[in-house]
Amino acid sequence: MRRITLALIGLFLAAVAAFSQELEFTDATKLTITGKVFPNTPNPYERMDFSITYGWEHKDSTLLEMSSGVIVAFKTNSPSIWVKPEFKSLTGSRNSSWACRGFDLYIKKDGKWLWAGVCNYRMELETENGKARSLVNNMDSSMKECILYLPIESKVSALEIGVEPGSILEKGAEPFRHRICLHGSSFMHGVATGRAGQTVPGYLSRATGLQFCSLGVSGDCRMQPQFARALAQADVEAFVFDAFSNGNAETVQKNLFPFIETLQAAHPGKPLIFMSTIWRERRNFDLEHDKVEGDKIAMADSLMKIAVKKYKHVYYIKSSATNPSHDTTVDGVHPGDYGYSLWAESVRKPILRILRKYGIK
Repeated sequence: MRRITLALIGLFLAAVAAFSQELEFTDATKLTITGKVFPNTPNPYERMDFSITYGWEHKDSTLLEMSSGVIVAFKTNSPSIWVKPEFKSLTGSRNSSWACRGFDLYIKKDGKWLWAGVCNYRMELETENGKARSLVNNMDSSMKECILYLPIESKVSALEIGVEPGSILEKGAEPFRHRICLHGSSFMHGVATGRAGQTVPGYLSRATGLQFCSLGVSGDCRMQPQFARALAQADVEAFVFDAFSNGNAETVQKNLFPFIETLQAAHPGKPLIFMSTIWRERRNFDLEHDKVEGDKIAMADSLMKIAVKKYKHVYYIKSSATNPSHDTTVDGVHPGDYGYSLWAESVRKPILRILRKYGIK
C-alpha cells in the first residue's frame, strides 16, 4: 500500500510539473506593482530605496528588503493562476509558512475583494527558486480583477505570474485610492498572521478602498531619525503610525517630537495620525513586563496629549486587538488573524473621519 501511495504521489507531481511547463508566464514588473510607500525602489519587491537618506542600520535594511505589503495587481481570464518566484532569502518565524514564505491571492467579486487562493514555499533556496506553484484552479473563463500579496518576511528577487495557454493576462488598475503611509512595528509588518493579506494595512485597504501602504518593520519602529528622514521624502497624502509598540518610555520621550517636526517640515498640512499600542496579553501575569508596557503607554499618552495641542494636523487615536475574553493573542505579544482584524476595525472609523477633513475619501 505504501508503495502504491508513493507511486501515485510521484505521478501527481510529475503531472503538475508537466502542466506547469505548458503555462504562459509574465514578469510581474510588466503588471501593476503597488502597496509601497516608495514605489521606485531598485528591487521592485523591496520597500525602500536606501540611497535617499543615511544612517541605516543592518536591521533596518534587512527588514525593508522583505516584501510585506507589496501587491501585484492584474486581470486574467485564466482558469488557474500560478506564481514562479526567485528568492533572495526564505525565512521562518512566528508566522505560518503561508505568511512568511507564501503568496496570497484575492479576486474581486460583486465589488468586494474575496480571498481566492494561497501557496507557500519551503526554506530551501536551491530547490524552491524558480518553482511554479498554483494559487487557484478550476475557475470559469470570465475576466477577473486580482491582487496578489507577496510574502511577509521573505525577500523576493524576481516573480512571474502564470496562466493557462491562450489566456489573457494584463496589467490591473490601481486597486485602491489615494496613498497613505502606515509605518509601524511587527504589528504592521504582520508577524503572527496566517496569510500575507491578513495584516492591518491589508484589512484596512480592502475594507475602505483606500491604499494603506505598509512600512511595517518588526521590532524596529521607534521613530528613529533615519526613518523620519526617509518618510520626509515619501510621496503620500497622509501618515498613520503604530509608533509606540516598540521601544520603551525613554525612546518615546526622546524621539516623538523631533519625529513630528521633521515630517511636518517636509509635509506641511498633511495629517499625522498616531495609534496607541495595544494591550499585550503577556502583561496579564508578568509584573515586570506589565511595568515596562505601562510606563511606555503612560509616556506616549502624556506626550500625545501635548502633541495634539502643540502641532496642527497631529492626531491620536486608540486601538484594540482584544476581545472581551482577552483570547486573541498568539504569543502574548502579537495578535492572531482575528486580533489583527479587530485592530483594523477599531481604528477604521476614526482614521476615515480624520482623512475626510483632508479630502481623502
